[in-house]
Amino acid sequence: MRSLLTTRFAAAWTVSLLSGLSFFLFVHFPRFLESLGASEVQIGLIIGSTALSAIAVRPHLGRDLDRRGRRPILLLGGIVNVIVMALYPTVGSLGPWLYTIRIAHGFGVALSFTAIFTYAADLVPEGKRTQGLALFGVSGLLPIALGGVLGDFVLARWGFDGLFMSSLAFGAIALAMSFTLPESSTPVGKEGEVSFLRPLLQRDLLPLWWITVVFTLSLNAYFTFLRTFVDQSGIGTVGGFFAAYAGTAMAVRIVGGWLPDRVGAKRVLYPALALFAAGFVVLATASGSPSILVAGALCGTGHAYAFPILYALSFGRARSSDRGSASAIFTGLFDVGTLVGGPLLGALVTWFGYSAMFFAAAGWVVVGSIAFSLWEGDAGPRRRARTTRVSLG
Repeated sequence: MRSLLTTRFAAAWTVSLLSGLSFFLFVHFPRFLESLGASEVQIGLIIGSTALSAIAVRPHLGRDLDRRGRRPILLLGGIVNVIVMALYPTVGSLGPWLYTIRIAHGFGVALSFTAIFTYAADLVPEGKRTQGLALFGVSGLLPIALGGVLGDFVLARWGFDGLFMSSLAFGAIALAMSFTLPESSTPVGKEGEVSFLRPLLQRDLLPLWWITVVFTLSLNAYFTFLRTFVDQSGIGTVGGFFAAYAGTAMAVRIVGGWLPDRVGAKRVLYPALALFAAGFVVLATASGSPSILVAGALCGTGHAYAFPILYALSFGRARSSDRGSASAIFTGLFDVGTLVGGPLLGALVTWFGYSAMFFAAAGWVVVGSIAFSLWEGDAGPRRRARTTRVSLG
């Protein structure tokens, strides 16, 4: 079996880390929008607008990942991100220019994020795919932990211009390192059989697309609104939540990343989603800083397992010639979650308050997980029938 930790894996991990630092400093972006006079609904719409171009580009992105390879897409995404970061200091109002930059940002992130995770999935051995993706995902979790704390530090000294320039610096270094990465796959070429619709409509992938949407929509409850929740309630800090979130998730992946491959992916997935939902309940009832830290740890534990399990399952079920498209669909569903979840959860905050919004996010995860288990045949009559057939030999 191929080695899990290689020089190429480490180099790609570093590129992902730096790209993540560039992106996750924007966990503070809602405060910038608030300073421009944005309401909660407007914040949700502006954050969600980033997903528009990201979703629109997915069919082409998926096909190009398979036809052209991972490296050209990664480089293009890095170039777009660097240009966009340099433009953020020019934003001074809630107008078309802001939306233009956000849409361009979504385009760049879609290319970079999808390409680097597809690259990583190419590198890890099939028998350790979930563990490999879990370890690679630490490169995305560490920026979550550092983004809140580092953002607080930068904002206190240099304001939002300093935050945008810090994001630009991380993005530029990531781009420079990307040029050192060799191609990880054999492109099928323009004449090769490549399809975006085939994995999108593939029967055994449909339930995975569903539960991924459930997961990604709920993420917006804290990625989009924790900043304003903390500001308005005075409970805890953004840095504290994300430090607990990412710190717990990284520890879980490093110590227990092997668990899904050993005992079964879905045997770990359901408890992970339950812990994820529990984190929202704690946020909904939070009364002090310790509650924020506990919520961060619970959500982080759920994320630690849910993301690599869902990605590994979708990558493994797709045909080898469709895996670029499958990766584009999987990562694109995070944009769908942002596009739908941002405005929807923002409206819940406006009409019913933060507690109701967090409770709604928890309920969505629970109901969505039950629907997934029935669809997969992991509960109910289909599972009992399967068990009976097995017991009868």
